[in-house]
Amino acid sequence: MTDETPADLRRSPLHDRHVALGAKFAGFGGWSMPLEYPAGVVKEHTAVRESVGVFDVSHLGKALVTGPGAAAYINATLSNDLARIGPGQAQYTLCCDEATGGIVDDLIAYLHGDDHVLLVPNAANTAEVVRRLREQAPDGVSVVDHHGDHVVLAVQGTRSDEVLAKIGLPVGHDYMSFVEADFEGTDVVVCRTGYTGERGYELIAANEVAGRLWDRLMEAGEDYAIAACGLGSRDTLRTEMGYPLHGQDLSLDVTPNQGRVGWAVGWSKERFWGREAIVAEKEIGPKRVLRGLVANGRGIPRPGMGVTLTADVPLGDVTSGTFSPTLRKGIGLALLPTSVTEGAEVGVDVRGRREIFTVVRPPFVDTSVRES
Repeated sequence: MTDETPADLRRSPLHDRHVALGAKFAGFGGWSMPLEYPAGVVKEHTAVRESVGVFDVSHLGKALVTGPGAAAYINATLSNDLARIGPGQAQYTLCCDEATGGIVDDLIAYLHGDDHVLLVPNAANTAEVVRRLREQAPDGVSVVDHHGDHVVLAVQGTRSDEVLAKIGLPVGHDYMSFVEADFEGTDVVVCRTGYTGERGYELIAANEVAGRLWDRLMEAGEDYAIAACGLGSRDTLRTEMGYPLHGQDLSLDVTPNQGRVGWAVGWSKERFWGREAIVAEKEIGPKRVLRGLVANGRGIPRPGMGVTLTADVPLGDVTSGTFSPTLRKGIGLALLPTSVTEGAEVGVDVRGRREIFTVVRPPFVDTSVRES
């Protein structure tokens, strides 16, 4: 397959390896990333659910916040309570708009210590998150954008431990924790995190070892039929878990209450961006919330499709939608009025045909993401 990457898109340090594997590319957050490989999305998805797959997610942002009081500063700005965790642990958190409480981005914070926090935002939002943090950073606290300086590989699936162990990387640590390890003389951060719902790890390393790390993982995974996986299967996997995607399910127009990510808010904290607006909305209740949809028939929902109570009573739009390879039916997420409760049946306009869906609470499948 030819590589037709537009010149204005950034490339992963593993781009040539993806080309050699016949990857189909797509623009994502300003980057040219593998969408799928010749085996196809369903086979990649199944490999992760049943064995192991590896994703190049180097497009994710990397921002380093350092200096005296760096962790305290992050705790006073981002939504979750960083004081709940200690060094060597990671936390899902939100960067919200100070005035409206809308979600600027959802990201992972890796706490190295009181003066060292690594943030991993979404690719398209990294510059904005860094800009906001820099503007209010106290004297002595530095916010440095390292977007593009490091490779990020997600090794996901039930056999991920075996693959990492074969190349000498540490495994078995707790969910949402990380360990710094040596790989051929270079530091690698081994994080027990991921976006698939399966047991797995995310590896962060300098670009200079990207190729060797990828090759060793693929060689080590041969006994487990490891699959190179693209963003297409990453999307089907995360949708089955009901994990929201910023830019579709979450945005500046969606608050944590509406997006059902209030569990990532430190409600008892005195300060974080957007606190006043978010707490006020929680007290009265949001007018809409993110719900799950499961097809009663053969309809496949897609983002932007209208959701109706009856044929002529609109409720909202699908924000994420796909065919679930695990359930073998259509699933999706939609922002719907709070009056629409779980178990209700709604219609989705699938290419001019009203298909019936049942409203549910995600996840849509059971997985082993938190198992020790």
